[in-house]
Amino acid sequence: MFIELLWLIPALPFAGFLVLALTGRVLSRTVTAAIGVGSVGLSALIAFLAGTSFITSPPPGHFYRQVLWTWIDVDGFRPEIAFYLDALSVVMMLVITFVSFMIHLYSSEFMADEEGYARFFAYMNLFVGSMLTLVLADNLLFLYLGWEGVGLCSYLLIGFWYKDPANGYAARKAFVVTRIGDAAMAVGLFLLFTNLGTLQIQEIMRLAGQQWVPGSGLAVAASALLLGGALGKSAQLPLQTWLPDAMAGPTPVSALIHAATMVTAGVYLIARTHVLFTLAPAVQMVVAVIGAVTLLLAGLSALTQKDIKRVLAYSTISQIGYMFLALGVGAWTAAVFHFMTHAFFKALLFLCAGVIITGLHHEHDIFKMGGVRRQLPLPFMTFLIGASSLSALPFFTAGFYSKDMVLHQTWFSSSGSPWLWSAGLAGAFITSLYAFRVVFIVFFGEAKEQVVKKPGMKMLIPLVALAFLSITGGYVESGTTAFSGFLHTALPQTGPAHGGAGLILLIISSVVSLAGTYSAYVLFLRNPEYVENILRKAPASLLHRLWFSGWGFDRIYDILFVRPFVLIARINRDDFIDLIYGGMAWVGLGFNRSLVRTQTGKVRLYAVGVALGAAILLAAVMLL
Repeated sequence: MFIELLWLIPALPFAGFLVLALTGRVLSRTVTAAIGVGSVGLSALIAFLAGTSFITSPPPGHFYRQVLWTWIDVDGFRPEIAFYLDALSVVMMLVITFVSFMIHLYSSEFMADEEGYARFFAYMNLFVGSMLTLVLADNLLFLYLGWEGVGLCSYLLIGFWYKDPANGYAARKAFVVTRIGDAAMAVGLFLLFTNLGTLQIQEIMRLAGQQWVPGSGLAVAASALLLGGALGKSAQLPLQTWLPDAMAGPTPVSALIHAATMVTAGVYLIARTHVLFTLAPAVQMVVAVIGAVTLLLAGLSALTQKDIKRVLAYSTISQIGYMFLALGVGAWTAAVFHFMTHAFFKALLFLCAGVIITGLHHEHDIFKMGGVRRQLPLPFMTFLIGASSLSALPFFTAGFYSKDMVLHQTWFSSSGSPWLWSAGLAGAFITSLYAFRVVFIVFFGEAKEQVVKKPGMKMLIPLVALAFLSITGGYVESGTTAFSGFLHTALPQTGPAHGGAGLILLIISSVVSLAGTYSAYVLFLRNPEYVENILRKAPASLLHRLWFSGWGFDRIYDILFVRPFVLIARINRDDFIDLIYGGMAWVGLGFNRSLVRTQTGKVRLYAVGVALGAAILLAAVMLL
């Protein structure tokens, strides 16, 4: 019964957007919050009921397809406005709606004093509706509509405080960089339709498996183009540069982008089209390598940031790298599992960061904080839980189970390797180091500022709920195969557990995570002067600046692309294409002036002209 209400899940946030966009200026803030939060809350409730119905009473074939209407019908091209629910989309739908509802509830208090209150919730609702469309879409064109929708909303929300030019720049940067990947994805859709005659996702997977052999050029091209789109949306190398600057938006926006929407879209796209990637082993290996390199580079950059939100931004890039690593070795379930736990603890960390920032006069610099645990005890405890889950501290955090699953399958998968596993293991150490660097610097030591604003219940309830899931979320897979078995109806399994060898890997990863946490304690709490002394030396200082700048990618792109483009634009200020049409007008004007000169008014000249013309004509006829 409830599964038939599937269409309402994205429709309710869209309805909230329309109401707020059309009438928001005349609504009170209480009514605005009720519409914005309530529409997403109802969507989450229906998603829970529909998901429960799907899990307890699976439909035939373990999927449910709901067609609303035919979108386009032109010469065999017939995409529909249709939704597709299976195990993968159930997980995505539940996580997106619940986490988005928590962020909306938090925002109703966080943004209470801001201008554009209705505009903020209108954009947020449009964001959630677009992401739900993306993950529930039955065909790639409908998915692409949601895909571009989240891109538009990211631009609107990152630049929400548009009066500051820096925020507008960050919004434009996010929009332009992600458009690069989106263009590649659009070409991929053309290629798929041209060769397979459909954009219906399940039909594409069936036909590709039948018509394309592994390693074929078409399979490689299609998967590579889809990968381009995924790299842009999920901020992976080399299109990762937009995400740290996206912190210009309000903190709830950062939480929504990082935890429940936008950056996880690329992970979902690859998981949903996994058949194409299995037919292109070379591209799938590229996915793994990009994930491994990204998680290391972003983790090291997170280790040097001063802005608490930028630390978390680089952390997201790194954690998405783990998901790409899992996807690249065929550990589809592990990637989705880590997406789920990451949504809980990353939303928690961003929302806690928002409490700290507003409490300390909107201060972002972690080195200007300190001793906050005494003034904000509940945010401290929840942030500690989020950091522990991010660091994969063993046995009691959700992040431990999902990250261990990624590392385990990276080692044992036929597509994995010790090198990829080593990169993931090194990333685990770096993650613990930068996560607890923030914990020890911000919450311990001497207080440098007094908290001037403490959060109310609307901000504290989401923290407690997300902290609970950041601990218990990992148990859905621990000790059972329920989670893996459920996802197996949509994604293939990677392999068995490998007994004793798997236990050894688990112990190693646990020790590494704990070692990173202890190292953070020694370096940033007990002996902070040791780090300061090291950074005064030239090699360490240069390395620190390199990591702090995000490995210089912005500067490289500025030199290779931005400056040449600006130079060409200056040279071509009058537009080369316009010169063609301007030249035609100049030639025509020249002919006109020449002809004007023949109009003298003297009859004898006209007679001579007629005679010469007649002579030339007669000569031509005689010669022919």
